[in-house]
Amino acid sequence: MRARRRIAVVVPAYQEAGLVERTLRAVPAWVDRIVLVDDGSTDGTADVARALALPRVRVVRHPRNLGVGAAIATGYRVALLEEEHDIAVVMAGDAQMDPADLPALLRPLLEGRADYVKGDRLSHPEAERAMPPSRHLGNRVLSWLTRRLLGCSVRDSQCGYTAISREAAARLPLDTLWPRYGYPNDLLGLLLERGLRVADVVVRPVYADERSGVGLRHALFVVPWVLLRAGLRIRLRRWRQAPLLPPSTASEVRLPPER
Repeated sequence: MRARRRIAVVVPAYQEAGLVERTLRAVPAWVDRIVLVDDGSTDGTADVARALALPRVRVVRHPRNLGVGAAIATGYRVALLEEEHDIAVVMAGDAQMDPADLPALLRPLLEGRADYVKGDRLSHPEAERAMPPSRHLGNRVLSWLTRRLLGCSVRDSQCGYTAISREAAARLPLDTLWPRYGYPNDLLGLLLERGLRVADVVVRPVYADERSGVGLRHALFVVPWVLLRAGLRIRLRRWRQAPLLPPSTASEVRLPPER
């Protein structure tokens, strides 16, 4: 629990039997629940998690691989809509998110300044050194494209280290979320379409043993298509002049680095 709010961590995992224990044990003790969603792994990821017998860990398994976006949607449903925790943080099963950044990621939500918070690796002083050059360049290009097509100022659109309130998740059509790579961009579109407040918080880029499933096809075709679809939805809603929140509350929050 943090500031009297019940905190859950959602861990989407696919073929992460070698790293999932490190991820689960690194989650701070004050987190109330960890929901691990095994997205159809064949390497025993779910079995490794269950064998740890950690009381706060709940393991949910997709019978087949549906994609990381679908795994996160499942985690949101379980942690926020079923178990009714107040906030859910996404920490991937490959130990790529630094738990030390978790309090800063939560702060805008706990203080009522945002509905959804994204980690921003690109603004971290170690970004160029820590991130592989192709990933660094690719993230910058896709983030620029996201800002242009969605009309937002999010710095690092592809970062998966995020936090969302239960109220915000309840307003999202999770069944329509893009199920695979490209989901961060689609989720941003759904949030902005509904006038929900999005904030950036600087987080440390971590690259070690994880394996990226994002290829050139995703960067050149999948993500741009997802962004075009999301951008059209936002513009259609504005054209109809039927926002779901009053304009005064449909703002985006830009926070200074917390380093």
